[in-house]
Amino acid sequence: MAENKANTKQPATAVKNQDFDLQATADRATDFYGKNKNVINAVVIGFAIGVAAYFGYKRFVSQPAEEKAQVAIFQAQNFFAADSLSKALNGDGNNYGFLQVIDKYGSTKAGNLAHYYAGVCHVRLGEFQKGIDQLKEFSSKDIVVSSIANGLIGDAYMELNNAADAVSYYKKAGASENEVTSPMYLLRAGLALEKANKPDEAKTVYQQIKQKYPRSNEGREMEKYLARLGVVK
Repeated sequence: MAENKANTKQPATAVKNQDFDLQATADRATDFYGKNKNVINAVVIGFAIGVAAYFGYKRFVSQPAEEKAQVAIFQAQNFFAADSLSKALNGDGNNYGFLQVIDKYGSTKAGNLAHYYAGVCHVRLGEFQKGIDQLKEFSSKDIVVSSIANGLIGDAYMELNNAADAVSYYKKAGASENEVTSPMYLLRAGLALEKANKPDEAKTVYQQIKQKYPRSNEGREMEKYLARLGVVK
């Protein structure tokens, strides 16, 4: 019987100790808040204002700007399609060109796309450094579009006789592992390496094309390029 009484008293002691600990913790929390309430309140209010500002910006600033940018870029795209590259870049006095879209709506999706179009226009007009600068500002999650942009930067660097940077961007373009664009840009990287008098590095690139893309047009011709560098079956 004594053992039973002892066992029934133990939980009561545990609860009492737990109550004491909880109360102490609550006291410490209250004390902490009392000493730091100004900072805590400022953080909470600041967070709430930040959230409200984000959604307010998105609804009242970002979305309307995106819609206006889409309208603004439309005629520039028409100029581009008609091969009127100067008008596509600079507008015609009544309609924006890609440069004006970038200047006014650079933070929008249309503004990002305008960087790509402007880069293509500059390269086609022989303004290679300007083209490079615009294309470097463009970004895309689409691996094919991104590889084409990097490949065009490589082309522009080759026009500027900068084979080292051209190779770097050709390799970036080839890294997408797309069956159509990757072997094409890797071949350009190999040719640029040959021009830079780096035949061993060119061989490595050609062998990569042969192994990874044997069914591509470039892959079927790799024996010819390798044989030219002394690699024979």
